[in-house]
Amino acid sequence: MADVPHPIPNYITPAGYTKLVDEHIYLRTVLRPKVCQEVSDAAAQGDRSENAEYIYGKKKLREIDKRMRFLSQRIDTAIVVKTEAKPGKEDRVFFGCTVTLEDDEGETVTYQLVGVDEIDLPRHKISWRSPIGSALLGKRLDDEVRVQAPGGVRKFTVTEVEYK
Repeated sequence: MADVPHPIPNYITPAGYTKLVDEHIYLRTVLRPKVCQEVSDAAAQGDRSENAEYIYGKKKLREIDKRMRFLSQRIDTAIVVKTEAKPGKEDRVFFGCTVTLEDDEGETVTYQLVGVDEIDLPRHKISWRSPIGSALLGKRLDDEVRVQAPGGVRKFTVTEVEYK
């Protein structure tokens, strides 16, 4: 019998979990009923084969249902991780922390390590599984981090670790 690989855990911050749940509730209680009513109204107009509102409404319902199934699966497998420092390890990089890095040219960048469902690059939220995120895990203040980037290896120094 072959060993079955363990799935990668679906870690998520409390804020990320709330966002997924809120979206699911909105789709189920607001958007889906509204689109159902629109489809019902369009169906009452007669011939459905040439009724663009009906056809579009049915397509929209399928998209909503697909998104709701996806969200349900992600919510069911989510492991909510409190984003607070462990006593005595406030200077180490773990899931949920915000870390500031400095490169060789003195440029700084700040990231928060989050779950894959929370990635938001404009807000500097990166996955803990990304190349830079996984390279940062366990590092301490002033540690050097090497990350394989498309343009080659980049070096950073951890200058700040913060837990909110």
